Amino acid sequence: MTTPFVEIADGHRLFVRDWGKGAPVLLIAGWAMDSGWWADTMLGLNDAGLRTISYDRRGHGRSTDPGQVDFDRLADDLAAVIAQLDLSDLTVVAHSCGAGEVLRYVSRHGAERLRRVIMVGAQGPCLIAGPGNEQGRPREAIEALMAELANNLPAWLDANVEPFAPDASRRTLDRMIDLVFGCSRRILIDLQRVIVEADFRKEAAALNVPVTLIHGDRDVSAPLETTGRRYAALIPDAELIVYEGVAHGVMLTHAARLASDIARIVAPQPAAAAAAA
Repeated sequence: MTTPFVEIADGHRLFVRDWGKGAPVLLIAGWAMDSGWWADTMLGLNDAGLRTISYDRRGHGRSTDPGQVDFDRLADDLAAVIAQLDLSDLTVVAHSCGAGEVLRYVSRHGAERLRRVIMVGAQGPCLIAGPGNEQGRPREAIEALMAELANNLPAWLDANVEPFAPDASRRTLDRMIDLVFGCSRRILIDLQRVIVEADFRKEAAALNVPVTLIHGDRDVSAPLETTGRRYAALIPDAELIVYEGVAHGVMLTHAARLASDIARIVAPQPAAAAAAA
């Protein structure tokens, strides 16, 4: 790359971190977080001999702010990063709502450039309760959340930041809050709306690339039973790895373990690969 930015639609651009050589691993952060969210995990993967890449989603971090967001646009942004960096045989690691970005990318752009998808604390596949989705959240609870984010964001953060990463230091939690306030408020609110309104059940069932799900059983943001296990049942031949006692912010509290597991999945040791064969 001659510049740390990738051009997207309407003259906007995304800030990209691209470290090292080796098999490429692209990491997508969750709602309101930017590429720095993955710092410890990226270091671990880079030290394991992998090329590690992450970018700030539109309206996040150092990327520009188009003021518009939906999963089609996010999938096209991901496609722009993959194409402009000419990535192939690529493993995508997606946290939280990033799972939806990858699913929509595959449905819009195909999986030819992908080797594997790893979903960490995946949100979805369908969050609002309705016919055939009785385990979803009631519409009233969703609307209450949206109102709180729009009208009382500081109080919502104070109440929810510690359960997100209960073993993290106070400085780390404060850094998370800084990232939220640094995010475009328009993108912040609208992205949460498209997350809760999305239905990825059909796209998950049609996924034609190997998938590993990593999910903590203390995750209150994306409870394992209604998100990770549902994805594991929908996605053909998906592998589910459950981290006991771990919450949503696994890359903050268990980065070394996460990087080790991702590296093992991406580039298994020769003995393990021979045994699997």
